Amino acid sequence: MFRRLGQWYFRDRRMVGLPGEPRATEVAVLRTFGLAYLVVCLVVTCITDPRPSLEGEGLPVLLAVIGLVAGVVLTNPSRELPERRVVTGLLVVAASSAVLAGLQPSGLWQASPYFIAVIAAMRLHRRIGLWVLGVSLVTIGAVVAADGEWGRALSVPAAAIPWYLVVRLMRAFRDQSVELELSRAAEAEAAAVAERTRVAREMHDVLAHSLSALAIQLETARLTGRKHDVAPELATAIDRAHQQAVTGLAETRRAMRALRGEEVPGPERVPALAQAFEQESGLPVAIEIEGKPRQLAPEAQLALYRTAQEALTNVRRHANPDRVELRLAYRGDATVLVVADHAREHLPAQPRDVNGGYGLTGMRERAELLGGELEARPIEDGFRVELRLPA
Repeated sequence: MFRRLGQWYFRDRRMVGLPGEPRATEVAVLRTFGLAYLVVCLVVTCITDPRPSLEGEGLPVLLAVIGLVAGVVLTNPSRELPERRVVTGLLVVAASSAVLAGLQPSGLWQASPYFIAVIAAMRLHRRIGLWVLGVSLVTIGAVVAADGEWGRALSVPAAAIPWYLVVRLMRAFRDQSVELELSRAAEAEAAAVAERTRVAREMHDVLAHSLSALAIQLETARLTGRKHDVAPELATAIDRAHQQAVTGLAETRRAMRALRGEEVPGPERVPALAQAFEQESGLPVAIEIEGKPRQLAPEAQLALYRTAQEALTNVRRHANPDRVELRLAYRGDATVLVVADHAREHLPAQPRDVNGGYGLTGMRERAELLGGELEARPIEDGFRVELRLPA
């Protein structure tokens, strides 16, 4: 409770009115001043005749004080509320203040016009805010004037209206600042989309074209080898190279679609990735999915898929395992991907974090950007890669 109270007291973006980090000192000072002023007004109300009580003239004073406090709570300046609730709260404050102005001319009601002006300017549409402020000032001023206090009746609108105009001006500045930030964000997003499109176009013109030509050449070599009865080992190597070129071309096209925002490979394609690895390497892959699959953000989907892809690629390049284990777990607090290879005999292997491509270093950076973590380490009979992304 105290932690939430502290967050409300010191950190409130909307009360400051400008985008970015809240200015904790200014917010705390303003709220301290406001609370102190409210306490002083309540004390003055309790010691001024007629005092709040459960009988006589004190009863309407007590009810008016309760109504005023309830109206302030209804408006709750630290939260985003429906406009109708704010209007209701301000009208309750105005009615309660009018009662107090008639019974206690020097009491709590004197702070109400300023409060109504500030909240109406800050929380309501211009026309509705002017209507609420006008009704409130006329009601309170009429009660004060009925007691013969014409000077005070005129001072109420003279003091509250400038506050309304100043806060409206600050709100206009705030709106302009927010619009500017949104415009900058939209420009940055448009630039990012243009850059991704350019990269996708370059990938198509260079990488995809090269892989396509390579796949055709390997297919030609495969057919020529069959025609001339080449050694089985060479024919098998050519077949695998051709399959890898075709797979690489398909992955390149998927990457281009992902850059254009058309398609993002995700965890639903991890089993197919493992099956393709099993066919190419001849190693059995045990796939296990725990929990109920849930929709992930595009960046998280891509991180899971690329991590599984890189881990399986490293198994083929740098290990001599007998089997591979792949587990995808949807837990309450995180989504976890584990890829581990196991060997009956311990054999020295090269470091798994290679340079270039989707190396484990890049995967670790991608995980950290998403608030997760990636752990890659040797185990007793092989190597284990674990990606953990927060739910």
